[in-house]
Amino acid sequence: MAARFKRRRLAVRRDPPIDTNRWQLVYTGFILIMLCFFVLLTSFVSLEPAKITRFVNSFSSAVNVLGGGSSVEQGRMLSDVQVELMAREDVLARLFEQVRQASRSAGLTEARLQRTPRGVVLTLEDKLLFDTGKAGFTAAAYPRMAQIAELVRTIEVPVEIEGHTDDRPIRTLRFPSNWELSTARAVTVLRYLTETRGVDRQRLSAVGYGQFRPVAPNDSEAHRAMNRRVDLVFRVDVEEF
Repeated sequence: MAARFKRRRLAVRRDPPIDTNRWQLVYTGFILIMLCFFVLLTSFVSLEPAKITRFVNSFSSAVNVLGGGSSVEQGRMLSDVQVELMAREDVLARLFEQVRQASRSAGLTEARLQRTPRGVVLTLEDKLLFDTGKAGFTAAAYPRMAQIAELVRTIEVPVEIEGHTDDRPIRTLRFPSNWELSTARAVTVLRYLTETRGVDRQRLSAVGYGQFRPVAPNDSEAHRAMNRRVDLVFRVDVEEF
């Protein structure tokens, strides 16, 4: 009797051990999805809030974060996001070409032109417009500013005028820091364009960033000169094209 019980006990099948690490795979997949979401979201920094909302809703539905839905509907929403991204890139390329041709026609040979996620950036080193530590135009700056006004009138998109400095401090009665100097220079450009040249005020804005958005390390005079600049950012607006 005991022998039969022992043999029967030895014949009992055991279930395989439960893998307690499966949650790690699910969590990793979730993190990857969120990473893709934020990478895509950063490319929409200059779009209107309504467009960003449409993007978030489409993306959430596509990855099934907010619930169920047919695969056809999810695919359509993700396709809409891709179409909008492609449309934005197309608009940016056309805007860059327009600014390039207009700046050439205006004779702005000393300006640097760059295509960025924010829009098309036209850069002028400060020495082309200002004396060191000053926010008023030099005599030589006025013909150049006339060229800039012609360019801005030609490209009818929102334009943000940004003032930048290097990291060397300034402490004067008028400019206690680089914040004041960079902002004053941006406003000087804006007021010339609107008050002297009649550019639409609704399209322009001015901001100063001091030394906090350098394009080069402040480790040489050549690099500092690159950081002392005025940027005109021609904003991308998909609805305008």
